[in-house]
Amino acid sequence: MRARTFGRHIKEGGKNIVRNGWMTFASVSAVTVTLLVVGAFLLMIMNVNHFANSLEEDVEIRVFVELNATESDQDELRDDLNEVSEIGSLDFVPKDEGLEAFIDSLGEQGDYFEGLRDENPLNDTFVVRAEDPQQTENIAVEIEDMDHVEGVEYGRDIFEQLFSATDFIRVVGVVLVLGLLFTAVFLIANTIKLTILARKTEIQIMKLVGATNAFIRWPFFIEGLLLGTFGAIIPVSVLTFGYHRFYETMGENTGLEFFDFLPTFPLVIQTAILLLSIGAIVGVWGSLMSVRKFLRV
Repeated sequence: MRARTFGRHIKEGGKNIVRNGWMTFASVSAVTVTLLVVGAFLLMIMNVNHFANSLEEDVEIRVFVELNATESDQDELRDDLNEVSEIGSLDFVPKDEGLEAFIDSLGEQGDYFEGLRDENPLNDTFVVRAEDPQQTENIAVEIEDMDHVEGVEYGRDIFEQLFSATDFIRVVGVVLVLGLLFTAVFLIANTIKLTILARKTEIQIMKLVGATNAFIRWPFFIEGLLLGTFGAIIPVSVLTFGYHRFYETMGENTGLEFFDFLPTFPLVIQTAILLLSIGAIVGVWGSLMSVRKFLRV
């Protein structure tokens, strides 16, 4: 295609937007409202998924070493643990350090347990975290059979409930986002179709006087691209500003030690790229699919 012809298509696409004022407004409004809902829900789902990941990463296995184990026995157990390929991190907590942490966690009531310092009843402990939190239970079962292990604790019941909840959150999030995206595609495409239906006579006349299908399609291609992009700009701006203000207010003050919101950047950049892409693609698709039926004269 010649540059001059391409320039003509861009010019015609822009004119069509201005010429069809109310239909252009309707199309851009449909894109704006739909993508605003999709974007807001997408930000929420991404934060909920981040929350689920944070909970999973906090799952740990506490391996209690036998009370009568020697330093050599501890080294042997450490070597056995390091051979488990699914383990992501391994830390050793001496019983004195464990007792100190226990007493400190009780605050003022910890004074009642000061006498335990003379004869510490706790076990030396290895703290294990899995590379894949979903493998925690399998790793715990394997560790239980190792030598010099008195017991393994990883909160079996809580563990099962946690991963069931996080899996449910992810599935529901994906389903809802896909449902909203499908709704967005349907609403936007059909609104754009209405703008083209109103000009079917124009398309048919161009076809009758000898214009090629490609020549007719290109201005509508450009128009759909512009409608979708313009409609996405407002949601992107609103969500970027709104989430930034929300994060400044709540991001570091959730009241939950183990949960914080995703930082504004690069989250809003990723969301902006996605929404702009959806708007542009749906705008082009809606235009081309609508024009196609009027090219058979």
